[in-house]
Amino acid sequence: MNILAVIIMGSPSDQPIGDELRDDLEALGIPVEIRIASAHKTPAYLLTMLESYEEDPRAKVYITIAGRSNALSGMVDAAVSAPVIACPPYSDKFAGADIYSSLRTPSGVAPAVVLSPGNAALLATKMLALAEPNLREAVRASQHANHERVTQADQANR
Repeated sequence: MNILAVIIMGSPSDQPIGDELRDDLEALGIPVEIRIASAHKTPAYLLTMLESYEEDPRAKVYITIAGRSNALSGMVDAAVSAPVIACPPYSDKFAGADIYSSLRTPSGVAPAVVLSPGNAALLATKMLALAEPNLREAVRASQHANHERVTQADQANR
């Protein structure tokens, strides 16, 4: 496959979400690279990393994981031509209010925001299926499995 999912975590504390995303994407056969960089603490390092990925000719999607003040998603989106999905972690510390930094971005900066790692992986798969049509079957299989779970639950509930 000539595709890549790049997961960029803002800090090592985001590793559980990064691992979940990686596992979901790799289960679908999508190559994944996980990196750590901060828009606030390592901006030059992040931009250099993104330049390297932009030179890579593979079709790609970026998934960012950063909470609190999520500048990572906006900075990545502003620096790359591929789609960016923000998957910010929930924070009990701020009662979820920090999600607004992922939702409100300046004009011309448009990362998608998906709160569930599984759903972020599904959206990434749908995006990459535009370049790799074989992935469409994986999406259909996931949709079929969801259909089966719901209809079986309904039948069991009767």
